[in-house]
Amino acid sequence: MEGMDMNFIRKLPTPLELKTEYPVTKKIEKIKEKRDQELADIFTGKDHRLLLIIGPCSADNEDAVIDYISRLRDVQERVKDVIFMVPRIYTNKPRTIGKGYKGMLHQPDPNQHEDMLKGIIAIRHMHKRAVEETGFTCADEMLYPENHRYLSDLLSYVAVGARSSEDQQHRLVAGGVGIPVGMKNPTGGDLSVMMNSITAAQAPNMFLYRGWEVQTQGNPLAHAILRGAVDRFGNNIPNYHYEHLQQVFEMYQEKGLQNPAVIVDTNHSNSGKKYLEQIRISEDVMHSCHISKDIHNLVKGLMIESYIEDGNQGPHDGCYGKSITDPCLGWEKTERLIYQLADLWDM
Repeated sequence: MEGMDMNFIRKLPTPLELKTEYPVTKKIEKIKEKRDQELADIFTGKDHRLLLIIGPCSADNEDAVIDYISRLRDVQERVKDVIFMVPRIYTNKPRTIGKGYKGMLHQPDPNQHEDMLKGIIAIRHMHKRAVEETGFTCADEMLYPENHRYLSDLLSYVAVGARSSEDQQHRLVAGGVGIPVGMKNPTGGDLSVMMNSITAAQAPNMFLYRGWEVQTQGNPLAHAILRGAVDRFGNNIPNYHYEHLQQVFEMYQEKGLQNPAVIVDTNHSNSGKKYLEQIRISEDVMHSCHISKDIHNLVKGLMIESYIEDGNQGPHDGCYGKSITDPCLGWEKTERLIYQLADLWDM
């Protein structure tokens, strides 16, 4: 194409074309409708269960992911009166320096070359399979706002990452997705940036999206995710403590936003990616909730990175159910933690 240093490989199907070719069933529609309502009730304070957005850092192997969330299903059944789970099936991963595994959207098989056509089909297939086989509608990261609609009839939760929450398009699209959207604090830790992103997502807007002029009504379920920060020397600075939660509560009051809510991301810069710390951090947040009624009402849940095996591995090491991106909590520790959280939240 003249004047552009890009090789246009092929035109991909539109979301509508992909949905027509790989449609959802009536069963999936009913499950999503019910779970979307339950999630909305948690964020509006009608349902007081603890929300767990839990699962692998990246969904790199369909069978392992389905195996993992099938295990979650059994545990969910036992704690259903206290905890509501939304599994993480994260199919596109931000890469700070542009290199590395970018998720199944780019590379449906981590051992093969990138193939975006196979990728959009693979992620839709995996999310469909999750609902059909486990009854879970899942969470994904909105790394590319224009790609959200490939999965919009399957997802119940979306996160906007630390590097994306300052971006205008992410904020405006978050206002029109119709499900809860968590806006992470930026990596520098400025909480006012996060609050501005929530304000923008909750407001009606008109903008350009996928070649269309679109209008949104705003998303009253847009909310904060605290993921810790990194200072200019590269040190991790956690922001899950009582004082931080109190500060976010006060910022919500000042802004007058709808449905004040926080999800605490127990990994990333809160744990310094030391995945075992997620257990202690989860307990710490529960403790803050017991000390302060305001914080208890504000904190809706936790985001936990967990998979079948502890830790992480290289992209070609081949250990089943072990993360090829950030290290995760293994299954046995995860199961114990969920039961522990059910006891702590129900106190």
